[in-house]
Amino acid sequence: MTIKDIMEFIESEYKIINNTPCEVCGGEYFADDLNVDLIDDIPHDICICVCSDCGHEKIFEFYAPFIDEIHKRKRKKGTLN
Repeated sequence: MTIKDIMEFIESEYKIINNTPCEVCGGEYFADDLNVDLIDDIPHDICICVCSDCGHEKIFEFYAPFIDEIHKRKRKKGTLN
C-alpha cells in the first residue's frame, strides 16, 4: 500500500465524519482526537469527534488496513516487538 492509498483511506474517513450529522442536534462533528487501536486483533483508526454545536461526543471506528500491512512486514522481518 502506498502513501497515496493511505491518504485516500484517511480522507474517506473524514468524509464520513463530515457527512454524519450529530445524533443529538444535527450539527457537524469535528475530529478532536485520533488513535490507532486493535479491536479483536484488527487495527482500527479510532476518531473521537465532538459536535461543533452542542458538544456531543461520538466515536468513529474505521478499519486500518495500512496498519495491518506494516505489522505484517515487521513480523516478516523479525522486527516486531
